[in-house]
Amino acid sequence: MIMQRGSVNKVILVGRLGQVPEIRYAPSGTAIANFSIATNEVRRDKDGNNQESTDWHRIVAFGKTAEFIQQYIKKGDMIYVEGRLQTRNWEDKDGVKRNVTEILSSAVTPLSSSGGRSGEGGASQGNNYGGNRASNNHNNNNYGGSGSNTNQNQGNDAVNDDAGGDYFGDDPLPF
Repeated sequence: MIMQRGSVNKVILVGRLGQVPEIRYAPSGTAIANFSIATNEVRRDKDGNNQESTDWHRIVAFGKTAEFIQQYIKKGDMIYVEGRLQTRNWEDKDGVKRNVTEILSSAVTPLSSSGGRSGEGGASQGNNYGGNRASNNHNNNNYGGSGSNTNQNQGNDAVNDDAGGDYFGDDPLPF
């Protein structure tokens, strides 16, 4: 595929939620969720030993996606996040210039619960609030996403390790 014009700004991450999501509401009443996820990478050093590194990514979600996160996503959960990078610049009250780079999510999908908590039905359901996950699209409930779901599944199609998707393991939290 050759792009003649334009550019691409797309981020896909799979990681564990590192803290309880912070939820606030805009004056218009729109829910806004701020949270971070950790991704891990293992590399071999020059001596052949495995060296693990952890990166933390700031995520922002809006509307129904933020409400879903507040209700169903908990610290330690493995989640799939899709969105785009954005850098914001501002001046704080002391006149110091600040900036932050974060991911504006278009889709957040739970992949597994931390600690195997059963009974929290929403944490393992395949609801896709905000977009379609191309690599594991089960025509799940899609709220505010792109594309059309002509065969929208009204059941609870789980998106987890047993759903035929990628296996990401139940590694412990990186902290």
